[in-house]
Amino acid sequence: MDRFKTILNIASKQTNLGFGLVALLTAGGEQIFSSVAFKCPCNELNFLYGLVFLLVPALALLLLGYILSKKMWILFTGIWHNRAKLCCWKNLATTCTAFFQISSTALVAPSSWFAVALLNGNYYECAMTGTNVSVYNQYLCKDMNSELDCAKKLPMLPCDKRNEELLRTLRSQSQILGWLVITFIMLSSLLIICLARCNSPISYQQLKFWRAYAQEESELMDLYTNKHAKDLAERNLKSFFNQMEPANITTPSNKDWEKISLLYKFSTKDHFYSTLHRYVETNQEGDGIRMVSVRSNESTDNPAVLHFVDGGMVSI
Repeated sequence: MDRFKTILNIASKQTNLGFGLVALLTAGGEQIFSSVAFKCPCNELNFLYGLVFLLVPALALLLLGYILSKKMWILFTGIWHNRAKLCCWKNLATTCTAFFQISSTALVAPSSWFAVALLNGNYYECAMTGTNVSVYNQYLCKDMNSELDCAKKLPMLPCDKRNEELLRTLRSQSQILGWLVITFIMLSSLLIICLARCNSPISYQQLKFWRAYAQEESELMDLYTNKHAKDLAERNLKSFFNQMEPANITTPSNKDWEKISLLYKFSTKDHFYSTLHRYVETNQEGDGIRMVSVRSNESTDNPAVLHFVDGGMVSI
C-alpha cells in the first residue's frame, strides 16, 4: 500500500507521468469493460447499445474529472454571490480561460477511453450494424450477391461472426477513426502547450519553480488544515467533557480564508506565486472578482493559472 501511495505521489508531481497513468488506467479499464460487460444484443438495439457504451463512459469520466479537480471548485465557489461582477468582459474572459484549462486536464481520461474503444472496434462494430441509414448499409453490402438480404442480416453480424469480410471492414473503419482521434488530441495538445510557452512572460526555469512551489504549498496546506482542524476539535471536546475553559487557538477569519481561496493570476509586477504568498507578503486583498486576484489595470497580467495549462497537476 505504501508503495502504491509513493507511485501516486510521484505521478501527481510529474504532469506527463500523471497524464500517462490516467490514460493507462482508462485503457485497461476499457479492455476489462469490453470483455466482461459488453454484449451486443444483435437486434434493432445495436446502434443505441453500441453508442451508449462508446460515449456514456467517456462522459462519466469527464464529469469525474471535473469533480476531482480542486481548481474547479475554487473557480466556482462564490460565483453565485459575485455573479454581477461577471458582467465585466475581462472577468468573464478570465473565468472562461480558467475553465478551459481545467477542461484540458479533465478530458485526458474520456479521450483515452474514446480512442481505445475505437481501436478495439467492438462498440463501433455493434453500433454501425444497427444503423438505419440505407446508403451506409448499401456501402457495406456492395460486394455481396444479395444486398437486400445482407442489409437485413447486418444486426446479427456481431453475433454470427461468419462474415469476416464485413467485420474486418467495420473494425478497420473504427481503428482509422481511433487513430484520427489520437492524432487530433496530440496535435491540439502540442498547439496549446506551444501557445502557452510562447506567451509565457517568465522563463522555463522560473515556470518549473512556480509549479514546484504550487505543488508543495497545496500539500502543506492540506497537512496544516487537517492538523489545525484536529487541534480545534480536540480542544472543543476536552472543554465540553471536562467542563473547562477552552484553550486559546487562533483560527483565520472568514475574510482571511476569502483572500487565499482564489485562483491565482501571476503578475510580473507583484512577483507572488500564489494568493497565500500574496496574503503573507502584503496582508491585503487585491481588487477584482473572487476568482481573480490581480488588479484589472495591470498591463503585465498573464492568463490565470498559467502553470495549469503548461503543466497542470492531476488530482488522483
